[in-house]
Amino acid sequence: MASKRKRRRPVSPAQPMETPTGSPSSWRARLGELHPRRFFVETWDAADRRSEEARRARRAQGLGPDWRPFAVLALGAVVLTVLEYWGDSPTFVALARRWAADDPEWRAILESRDAAFYSKLWWAAFRFGGYFVVPALFVKFVLREDLRDHGLRLSGVRDHLWIYGLATAFVLVLVFVVSFDESFQRKYPMYAFAGRSWSDLLAWEAMYAVQFFSLEFFFRGTWLKSLEPAMGGHAISAMVVPYCMIHFGKPWPETLAAIVAGLVLGTLALKSRSIWAGFLVHVTVAVSMDLAALMQTTGLPRAW
Repeated sequence: MASKRKRRRPVSPAQPMETPTGSPSSWRARLGELHPRRFFVETWDAADRRSEEARRARRAQGLGPDWRPFAVLALGAVVLTVLEYWGDSPTFVALARRWAADDPEWRAILESRDAAFYSKLWWAAFRFGGYFVVPALFVKFVLREDLRDHGLRLSGVRDHLWIYGLATAFVLVLVFVVSFDESFQRKYPMYAFAGRSWSDLLAWEAMYAVQFFSLEFFFRGTWLKSLEPAMGGHAISAMVVPYCMIHFGKPWPETLAAIVAGLVLGTLALKSRSIWAGFLVHVTVAVSMDLAALMQTTGLPRAW
């Protein structure tokens, strides 16, 4: 008799198990994204590939060299020059003294307790105009592109927000350490009367925040978006140099740290295609620096 063979049940292929978001393996995978090769090199390589595709498309359409990088760099040079020579607090004081010679209202402003505040308002207004308004108008009416494509989209931010969180935690530790340094205490807050009252402090931090939003849009938004099609990952290099130079006059460790911050924030901006998380980190660190300096010197405000 022929022996009966038992039928074997077909073996189904193993289904991949989903890793819980908060599990150790999930966090190991996330932390692996911080490896220099994955974080920097792969991001820059992806930008280079997009640049090659953009140049190939222009050649196929017979458009010739891309004029946008030169236009954005030239506009940036003009903006930085105007801010350097006309957009600082001493310029406001010099102009106000000239106007006060013939106008009693300007004389009253210079003699008021808020004269220093007005000088910082002048500084912040110039940076909002130079870093945001002028580039935004250029993007809208010259490049004829959507402003949201220049770093203002929220999509992609949440996926990389944890990286910004780690970076912020690391920098906050450094802020605590350097807060004991006298040069740091003399420099911050940049508004000398921020500790006079809570209204002074909050008004200053609001102006400070607007300035940082504009700064991120200028360097990590418009510059990277406009330079990447022609320069690829080297768009970050072109951005880091002037970004470091605008820190001249601040404590030298902060100026050198701006190089690292420019590289990291620029790479993250290329990853997420957004400036929002970088803006939040910038504001968090800046406010913590002001508060740390106040607590080491005069203390927090005691009156509204």
